[in-house]
Amino acid sequence: MSKVISYSVADTRRVVAFLSAGPLTADQQRILGYIRKSCEQHQLDLDRQDIDYGLTIPEALDHLLAGRADSDAAYAGNAYYSALQHIIDNHASDPYDLGVFSRPGTFFGLLDDELRRLDVPTELLPGTFLYAGPPDGIPFPIPHPVDGSPEIGRLLLDRAKPAADAYLAVMDRVADDFRYELQQLAGTLQTEHNEWQTALRHGWTMDTVFFSIKG
Repeated sequence: MSKVISYSVADTRRVVAFLSAGPLTADQQRILGYIRKSCEQHQLDLDRQDIDYGLTIPEALDHLLAGRADSDAAYAGNAYYSALQHIIDNHASDPYDLGVFSRPGTFFGLLDDELRRLDVPTELLPGTFLYAGPPDGIPFPIPHPVDGSPEIGRLLLDRAKPAADAYLAVMDRVADDFRYELQQLAGTLQTEHNEWQTALRHGWTMDTVFFSIKG
C-alpha cells in the first residue's frame, strides 16, 4: 500500500502545551475549534470506509486533552496518532508532499544503511527523524499505531542544514537507487533551513519540521 510523506513546520512547545491537561487559554480554545472540526471530518471519512479503530478520532482528541492515552482498544494508537496529527496540523505551516512511497519503512531503512556505510552520523539518518514519533515533552506515553499508519516524524530545524549538507557530501557515492529521493530530501531540508533563518529575523518561533506518513 502506497503512503504519502508530507511535512510542515511548527513550534513544538505550542503543540505540547495542548496536552498538559491544564486549562486552555482563549487562543487555544479558538484553535481547538478547528482541531475538533478536522477530527470530526476525519472520523466521517473513516466511517465511510468502514474503518473502526475502537476509539473515534474525536474521542482520542478528548483523551489527549485530558492528559491521557490509555484506551485498551486494539487500534487506539491509530486514533491517538491521528488526533495528535490534527493538533500538529492546526499549529503548523501549510503542508507539502515529500513524495509517495510503496513501502517507505523498507526504503528508508535501506537508505539509512547506505548512508551509514558512507559515515553519515546516525542522528542525521532519515529514518531516525521520519519515524521519530510524537514530540518530546508530552507528559504521558502514546501507543504506536498497530499497522504503522499514520506515522509522525520530527526534525529540529537547527538540524536541517547539517542533514542536507551531509547528504550532499556523499551524493556522488550513493547508490543510484537512492539518489533521486536523497536529492529531494536534501533540497527540502535546505529550503526549510533558509526559510527558518528568515523567520527568525521576524521573531517567529517555529522550531521543528514535522513529518506525516499516511496510507
